[in-house]
Amino acid sequence: MNGADGAATPSPVTAAAFRRAFPMLERTVHLASCSLGARSDAVDAAVERMREAMAAHGAPWHRFEQEVTESRQRFAALIGAAPEQVAIVPNASVGAYQVASTLAYGTRTDIVTTVEEFPSVAHVWLAQRPRGARVVFTGDRETGEVRAADYAAALGSGTALVSVPMSTYQYAERPPVAEIVRAGREAGALTFVDAYQAVGVMPVDVAEIGCDYLVCGTMKYLLGLPGLAFLYARDGLAGDQDPQLTGWFGRVEPMAFDPELLDFPTGARRFETGTPAVPAVYAANAALELFRGTDPAAVRRHIGGLIELAATTLTDRGERVRTARAPEFQGAHLSLYDADPAALAGWLASRGIAVSPRGPVVRLSFHYYNSTDDVAALCRALREYRAQTRRRPPVPLPKARPSA
Repeated sequence: MNGADGAATPSPVTAAAFRRAFPMLERTVHLASCSLGARSDAVDAAVERMREAMAAHGAPWHRFEQEVTESRQRFAALIGAAPEQVAIVPNASVGAYQVASTLAYGTRTDIVTTVEEFPSVAHVWLAQRPRGARVVFTGDRETGEVRAADYAAALGSGTALVSVPMSTYQYAERPPVAEIVRAGREAGALTFVDAYQAVGVMPVDVAEIGCDYLVCGTMKYLLGLPGLAFLYARDGLAGDQDPQLTGWFGRVEPMAFDPELLDFPTGARRFETGTPAVPAVYAANAALELFRGTDPAAVRRHIGGLIELAATTLTDRGERVRTARAPEFQGAHLSLYDADPAALAGWLASRGIAVSPRGPVVRLSFHYYNSTDDVAALCRALREYRAQTRRRPPVPLPKARPSA
């Protein structure tokens, strides 16, 4: 394959090649990336490089700063942003708070979100009520669907912020995010997208979404460690006031070390606080590098095929699973109903199969490194579990939309 200039263009990284970066998968079926990504040799090596740098140089701050810069650049490239549009924050909750703290809640008081919002983000919005915010929850608690029409009905001249997940954390429902964002901006509101369950397993382009803010952490589908997240902020955003949580990384010139000067950069770094978790930064760089050469559309197709295979096979065997109303609304995991999700997850873990229980379901999440063999291993283990415990899948709870 040749590019426009006639030079050879490397072929996209295949799923099999991507999987080889995770030797742990030779002995483990990892279906828990929606909670914590599989560990790669690259991440292990990066953390060891940090340890060696500290042992050799004591406090190699110049190297730490370089890692921060590189991680910012790599994440920006992954979502179609510029590095100056990306802030490094400790987690998605802090990213959400930084956005909320810039709003004055004067003539615009409403934060419009969904009942399927990740609780940690929703709690940040609720915590703004003493400052004058009114939090409006949209959505359908019975089906778990997040609909644009519900958002549109809640928007008005009093809307300050519209918040929507790119894929819901429990049932992997993909809302029509771009449509919701467009409606929010037409109402004069700022827009916030939680992409924690999306970046790394589906195409994400902030220009196409059109959002003002987007947050994503590194420990799940981005395959890094806990302790680091990225906050995208569109150019030209200032908010009603400066962020209320800050630190020396949030200064125009962090190395000025002036305790009497509180200035804020015009770009996304204005949302940064103190020293980031350095091990998580090293890990993020190594993990983000793994995505170089992958085709996000191919990643999504691969995951979609595995979800379809798992849903069909499990349903044929009498299991109760929840899928989205159509493939285009399906995120990167499948929800399996069980009477005791935690017990099932523990039993599967003892057989070398990692899953993630949440509420009434066990989440079976798929990444580019998963394979049809993983699906087969899961199905065999579930059959054994049902035979041993004589515990049948339950009748779905109200939120269930089980496969037919």
